[in-house]
Amino acid sequence: MQQQDEVAARVRQVIDAAGVSAREFARRIVIDPSKLSRSLNGTRRFTAAELARIADIGAVDVGWLLGSAAGAAADTDAAGLTAAGAAVTASPVRSPSTPRPPAPSPEGGRPLQIVRETVRLIAERGFHAVRVADIAAACHTSTAAIHYHFPGRDELLEAAVRWCMDEDTRRRADATAGTRHAGDELRLLIELQTPRTEQQRRQWCVWLDLWAEAARSTTVGRLHVEYYRQWRGTVADVIRRGVEQGVFRPVDADGAALALTALIDGLASQVLATEPGGRDDRAPGTGARAMHDALTAHVDACLTAPTAD
Repeated sequence: MQQQDEVAARVRQVIDAAGVSAREFARRIVIDPSKLSRSLNGTRRFTAAELARIADIGAVDVGWLLGSAAGAAADTDAAGLTAAGAAVTASPVRSPSTPRPPAPSPEGGRPLQIVRETVRLIAERGFHAVRVADIAAACHTSTAAIHYHFPGRDELLEAAVRWCMDEDTRRRADATAGTRHAGDELRLLIELQTPRTEQQRRQWCVWLDLWAEAARSTTVGRLHVEYYRQWRGTVADVIRRGVEQGVFRPVDADGAALALTALIDGLASQVLATEPGGRDDRAPGTGARAMHDALTAHVDACLTAPTAD
C-alpha cells in the first residue's frame, strides 16, 4: 500500500511538471479520467502499461515511478510485458527534472501516436484486419514498442475508442462555442455529423467498425453506452434550450434527441455504403446532401416552432 501511495505521488509530480489538468493528462495517456483519479487517490493500482505511457509522456523512467529500477523490472515481468519493454523500464532512474537524452518524439508522445495510427488503419481496413506489425510500421517503431504501451489488442481498442470519443466531443465543443441560438447550434451539430469530406467519412468508418465490436466486447460496449449517453445528452440540452427560447416546439427533449441521433446514425451508414462520388446525389444510393436535407426536414417538421403569420 505504501508503494502504491508513493507511485501516485510521483505520478502527481509528472502531472504537475506537465502543467496540465489531471483530465488532460488522462487524455494524453489515453485512459478514463476516473481511472486516473482512483489511482491517484490510492483506490486503484496503475497497470504496468499505464505506467509505461506516463513515463513516455513525462520523459521519466518507469523505474523512477516505482521507486527502483529493480522494482520496475519485476512489475513489468509480472504484467507480462515483452522483454524489450522490461529492458526499457530497467534503465537508469531519472526524475521529471532530468529528461531522457534528446530523441525524435512524435507529437503528443508515443502512446497518442500509436492510438492515432490505429484509428487511421481501422478506418482504412477495419479493426480485425489491422495487425500490430501494421501499427508499428505506421509509427516507424517496433512491435515490442507497441506491446510495451498496449500489451493486448483489447487495451489498444479501448484506447482507440476513448480517443475517438474525446476527439468527437472536442470538435463539437469547438464548433459550437459561442453559439447562442439553439436552432443554429443544432444545425451545426447536424453539419458535423454529415460525412461530406474524406475526413468525416473516415471518422464514420471507425464508428461503424466500433459499433460492430461493441456487440461482442463488454469493454467497448460500455464505452459505446457512455459515448451515446453524452452525445444524446448534448442534443437534448440544445433542444431543451430551444424550447425555452421559443425556437422549438414544447417537445420531450430526451425523446426528440433519441429520435434525431438514431436518424443521424441510420442515414450516415447509408451514405458510407454509397460511393463517395454519390455525395452530390447524381450516383445511386444515399449521398451526404440527401442525408443533410432529410435531417433538416426532420428538424423543421418535428422540432421547429411555427412562426406567427
